[in-house]
Amino acid sequence: MSESLRGKIALVAGATRGAGRGIAVELGAAGATVYVTGRTTREQRSEMDRAETIEETAELVTAAGGRGIAVQVDHLVPEEVRALVERIDREQGGLDVLVNDIWGGELLFSWDERLWEHSLDKGMRILRLAIDTHIITSHYALPLLIRKPGGLVVEVTDGTTEYNADHYRLSFFYDLAKTSVNRMAFAQAKEIAPYGATAVSLTPGWLRSEIMLEVFGVTEANWREALVKQPHFVISETPAFVGRAVVALASDPEVGRWNGQSSSSGQLAQVYGFTDVDGSRPDAWRYMVEVQDAGGPADATGYR
Repeated sequence: MSESLRGKIALVAGATRGAGRGIAVELGAAGATVYVTGRTTREQRSEMDRAETIEETAELVTAAGGRGIAVQVDHLVPEEVRALVERIDREQGGLDVLVNDIWGGELLFSWDERLWEHSLDKGMRILRLAIDTHIITSHYALPLLIRKPGGLVVEVTDGTTEYNADHYRLSFFYDLAKTSVNRMAFAQAKEIAPYGATAVSLTPGWLRSEIMLEVFGVTEANWREALVKQPHFVISETPAFVGRAVVALASDPEVGRWNGQSSSSGQLAQVYGFTDVDGSRPDAWRYMVEVQDAGGPADATGYR
């Protein structure tokens, strides 16, 4: 898919790290011009207080072969999002791909506290970060995206619609946040289809993000050492894998067949044939149902 997106304009909202960074870089590798947004810059950190910055992401996009443009945006502030979209319109005259990957709630939710025990302030902040940001961004970006046929909206979440419908995601606020994003993709699909545009929800599998690698005390180079603590981490994938899923969708002239659907990086890899950086195709959500949730021993044979 090299050069398949040359001349295309993408906005990856929430591209500081993790899946957002992986998606932005892979769009760049396909030749796209990518606006990467987030709150953390080299001069200012968000409440996450981490070292990754949007400037770094933009540089990685450019190094991959595209053009990365970093713009500091708090997607909870409508005027900042409006200004961002106006800038894209002014500089590029259109928008081909919108990726809503804004999150930033990792430090706010508890896996153990029930609704009445969880901090209400933190819980409502989670919903603002995970839901309101996506709504605000689409509100301003969609008029630019539907200006010409072929636009693509990707709502990034955790868990497919099918999986989340049958599985409680371990925390009231996390569950509500991640299931809502799937529904937002479905709703947008209905509204933008008459304009020749497509909206989908997409989930990575067990992601080897910067934060997750730190949790297990490993790096990408030695990530398998984490299997001692969590054997099912064997099915994990890099952020590049979900990035290649977005590129596959954006490069597909018949992408409209996916309109309103929910999918995972592993499912799309089976259709489009792309791989993770190690040449494998981890199908994490099928693994979780058939192996992990079923209580089976950790074994990725046949799943990557």
